[in-house]
Amino acid sequence: MQPETLVRDHTIYACVMGSRAFGLATDGSDTDRRGVYLAPTPLFWRFEKPPTHVEGPAEEQFGWELERFCELALRANPNILECLHSPLVEHVTDTGRELLALRGAFLSRRAHETFTRYALGQRKKLEADVHTHGAPRWKHAMHLLRLLMSARDLLRTGALTIDVGDQREPLLAVKRGEVPWPEVASWMNRLAAEADEALGISPLPESPDHRRVEDFLIHVRRASALQPDPYDEVVQGVVDGGRIG
Repeated sequence: MQPETLVRDHTIYACVMGSRAFGLATDGSDTDRRGVYLAPTPLFWRFEKPPTHVEGPAEEQFGWELERFCELALRANPNILECLHSPLVEHVTDTGRELLALRGAFLSRRAHETFTRYALGQRKKLEADVHTHGAPRWKHAMHLLRLLMSARDLLRTGALTIDVGDQREPLLAVKRGEVPWPEVASWMNRLAAEADEALGISPLPESPDHRRVEDFLIHVRRASALQPDPYDEVVQGVVDGGRIG
C-alpha cells in the first residue's frame, strides 16, 4: 500500500496547524496541515511495516500513523500535543473522535520539561543570530514566546489552548521587529519563570494515562483486524483478472 493511499483512505483526524491555528495568521501565512492515519492491522503482519509517518501528498502536509502519534503524545511532544488541540479541524472519523476524547489522558507535568527543553534550544538559536547578525529571526522569536505562553497556561490550568487570543497584536509586533531584542528576551525570561512557578501547583498529573491510551490503541487495532485485508483484495483482483494461475 502506497503512503499516499494511507493518508487518502485511512486518515482519522486532520487539522490545520501553524499560524492559522495559533491566531497569528497574516496575508502571507502558509496553511500547514497535519493528520493521523490508522494503518490497517493486517499491514503489520508482514515483514515490511507501514510507515510511521508520511510527508505529503500535498504541500505543507504531514501525517503520523496512530501508534507513533500516541507514543509522541505520551512523551509530551509539544508539536503533537498542539496538533491534538487545534481549533481548526478539517476531518475526523469516529475513531478520530475517540482520539480527541483522550486529549486529557496525554497531558501531564512532563510537558514542563519537553516544552522548556524545546524552548531552550530555540532560544540558543535566536541568541546566536543576535550575536552574529545583530538581530534574531523575529518570526521565530514570536513563536517561541507563543510556546512559552502555552506551556505556562497549560501548567496553570491543566488545559492546552493554542490560540493566542488577545496576545495576537503584541506577538505580531515582535514578528515585525518592532520590539527590541532585550525586551523580547526579558519577556521570555518572565514567561519561563512563570511556567516554573506553575509547575509546583499544577492540576496536571505527574504522568500521562498510559493504560487508557494503550487500551484505545488495542481496541482500534482489533477492530481493524476484523476488516478485509487490503493486500488480499489486491491479490484477488489480479487473480480475477487472469494474470495469476
